[in-house]
Amino acid sequence: MTLKLLDQFKNPELSKTLLERLREEIDGELRFMEVCGTHTVAIFRSGLHSVLPEELIHLSGPGCPVCVTHESEVNAFLDLAARDDVILATFGDLMKVPGEKGHCLKNAQADGARVKVIYSPFDALTLARENPGDTIVFLGVGFETTAPTIAATIKMAREQGLDNFKVLSFHKLVPPALEVLINDPETAIDGFILPGHVSTVIGIHPYDFICEKYAKPAVVTGFEPVDILQSLLMMVRDRKKGSFKVENQYQRAVSENGNPKAVEVMEEVFTASDALWRGIGMIPGSGLEIGEAYESFDAKKAFGLKIEECPPLPGCKCGEVLKGKMRPDQCPLFAKACNPASPVGPCMVSTEGSCAAYFKYKVD
Repeated sequence: MTLKLLDQFKNPELSKTLLERLREEIDGELRFMEVCGTHTVAIFRSGLHSVLPEELIHLSGPGCPVCVTHESEVNAFLDLAARDDVILATFGDLMKVPGEKGHCLKNAQADGARVKVIYSPFDALTLARENPGDTIVFLGVGFETTAPTIAATIKMAREQGLDNFKVLSFHKLVPPALEVLINDPETAIDGFILPGHVSTVIGIHPYDFICEKYAKPAVVTGFEPVDILQSLLMMVRDRKKGSFKVENQYQRAVSENGNPKAVEVMEEVFTASDALWRGIGMIPGSGLEIGEAYESFDAKKAFGLKIEECPPLPGCKCGEVLKGKMRPDQCPLFAKACNPASPVGPCMVSTEGSCAAYFKYKVD
């Protein structure tokens, strides 16, 4: 039954019908932005970008957590990797993300640093048990989707007495970044396809300000072609009506209030803080740092790390791409010095990055 339901959202005939309705009902240019890496890939992989009405202009936003990890944050990774008493535990997609001067964890590992690729934050607890003489530092990167799991891991570490386990938290919150983008006159965003994965945790109401304060359409959206086309049609119709509220197209996975238990554990362990975003800079209240009750597990405090903003990589235009101001192929390094085999910027490193998707699906 579930597979049959999912097949409906891949139905080419239904997609064709929705496209026809979009062409009939759109009455002016609409610049829409997606802010989820999975949406980025879905739009390029399905070829939607090439069949949408020309009035519908797609902007790819800062929805890839690896891509928005700031150069200064990567420098902090590298500082820890250089310590003899530290084992870094990380997901594999961070290994090639460049910091200042293009250095990355892959380079550090090749030079002898103890960097372990793991598949779950709970694997880092195993490392802590197996290496009691070392400090295990898990690199906490991601949006609201992954933060509750990291919070639960920290709670488990305290319950198990694993004092040699630490987390370097560079988690980021999506809604504050959206408000910064709305207020940037160079982006001129008319509406948002909102992230499905993040919304399973936080629900739909943290985005209310988009509609209530800025009178722009915003739709929480699934990841199949029909999902995306339905959401665009909902945006077009909302704009024609001139009345806006956050709509939930992805009701099969997202409830109005999200997952309260996940939010509860996230808020128990973390507290909101200012955070650096690659290409955007400092956004107040857009990060998550470990709160006072769990500060003994905070790698920043344990090692006295200072995160200082550093200049962007020379020639790399990931910042402009992440803000929707530039297509990936307009970067002078795209598909030349920067490609998936030898990435210069993070948007080419991550499989969910705009540049990687643009390159893989040969977008014209």
